[in-house]
Amino acid sequence: MGRLECINLTKVYEDHRTALDNVSFSVESKGIFGLIGRNGAGKTTLIRILATELEPTSGSAYIDGIDVFSQAGKLRERIAIVPQEARAVRWMTPKQTVFSYLLWRGYPYKEADRLADESLSKLGLVPYRDVLNSKLSGGTKRKVLIATVTASEAPIIFLDEPTMGLDPISRRELWDILRELGKSRFIFLTTHYLDEAEQLADKIGILKEGKLISVGNLSELRSSVRYQYSIKLSSKKEVPKTGDAEVTVSSSGYTQIMTNEKEAFRLARLFSEQGIKFSITPVTLDDIFFRLAGQKAGDETEA
Repeated sequence: MGRLECINLTKVYEDHRTALDNVSFSVESKGIFGLIGRNGAGKTTLIRILATELEPTSGSAYIDGIDVFSQAGKLRERIAIVPQEARAVRWMTPKQTVFSYLLWRGYPYKEADRLADESLSKLGLVPYRDVLNSKLSGGTKRKVLIATVTASEAPIIFLDEPTMGLDPISRRELWDILRELGKSRFIFLTTHYLDEAEQLADKIGILKEGKLISVGNLSELRSSVRYQYSIKLSSKKEVPKTGDAEVTVSSSGYTQIMTNEKEAFRLARLFSEQGIKFSITPVTLDDIFFRLAGQKAGDETEA
C-alpha cells in the first residue's frame, strides 16, 4: 500500500511569514484524508506544495514513493487538483469543460469524448452537459470541476475547500460524490467545515498556525483529548457536583458537560430521574478541534 509522507515541510514567504512550520506526518494513500484548520492555518500552502504547484522552503515529501519535488513531472501524471479559487469557464458548457481538460492532459479525441460523457453521467450532470456554465447554480458548477478530475482517471485527487460557499443541500450532494470517489481514489481535501471532515475523512490532520498538532481517525483523535463524552442541556442549568468534568455555557445559552464515560452515564441517569432534557454523545470533531487547537474554526485570510 502506498503512502503520503511529509518530512519537516516548512514554507516561509518573502514577507517572512511562516505558513508551514516543520510539518511531518505519514498516512496511507487511500480513501479520504481531510486537513482541517482555521482559514490562515496553512492548508492551502500544504496542498499546493503536495500538488507540485509551490516549492517549500525546506523539507521533503513523497507520494507512493515519488519525490514530490525532484520527480514532480512523474507525479503530475498521477494527480489532479481543484484549487480553492478554481472556477468553471463561463462561456463553456460542462461537456466542453471536461472534454478540453482531458485533451490538455493528452488524451486522444475519442477517449476524451467518452470519458467526459462517463464523468458527467456519474455526477448527474447529463441534463446540463450543453448548458453554459454561467447559467448553472454554484453547486452544479462545483460538480463540473469535480467531473474534470474524475474524468482524468488520476488516482490521486487534491481538493482545496471543495464545498466552500455552497448551500447545505449542494454540500451534501458533493459529499456523496466524494465518498464514492474515495472508494477507488486517494482524495486529499482541505476544509474548515469540521462536520465535513467528520463525515468524509478516513484520517484527519489538524493544522494550527502552520503546525500539525494531531493526525488520526476520529476514534484516535477522541483518545487524544481528556474527555470522550459530551452532555448538552438545552438551557442553562445548575450542574450537580462532579469530580471529573468540564462545564461550559455557550453564547446561545446551552450547557455542555465534557466528562469521562462513568461520570457521563451517572449524570445521564440523574438528569433522567429529574426530568431534565439532555443529549449525550461521544465528543465531536468540533470539541476535539477546540481542545487541541485552543480555538474555534473561523474565517481568516488563508495561507
